[in-house]
Amino acid sequence: MNNRLIIRVRDVMKTDFGSIDGIATVAEALKKMKEMQTAVLIVNKRHDDDEYGMINCGDIARHVLAKDRAPERVNVYEIMNKPVISVHPEMDIRYCSRLFAQYDLVRAPVIEDRKVVGIVSPNSLVLDGLYKIFT
Repeated sequence: MNNRLIIRVRDVMKTDFGSIDGIATVAEALKKMKEMQTAVLIVNKRHDDDEYGMINCGDIARHVLAKDRAPERVNVYEIMNKPVISVHPEMDIRYCSRLFAQYDLVRAPVIEDRKVVGIVSPNSLVLDGLYKIFT
């Protein structure tokens, strides 16, 4: 019999995440990131058959700053990642961690009933999840 403690993504995800529309400018995204003290925003779907996107500071550095583009003249949809790999809130954090390692992910939206309910990172998997297993 296996008495291993199962920690779910739901137990370690952040529920206070920011989102933005794809037509917003990078300047607006930066302002929102600064206000929310976050380095990543979920890009909203445009319609039911669309998929979520994601934009982070690395994208902005690579596609705007390094290319000397004006943040107020670049739209989020031009530089975002879409579609993004997402996880289910009931996933075991061990499998989530494997997914992060296999695809070199930094963050993933947690999607339930086709809606983003949170966001998970390797830090939350280790610091919140692994900590619960060993304490």
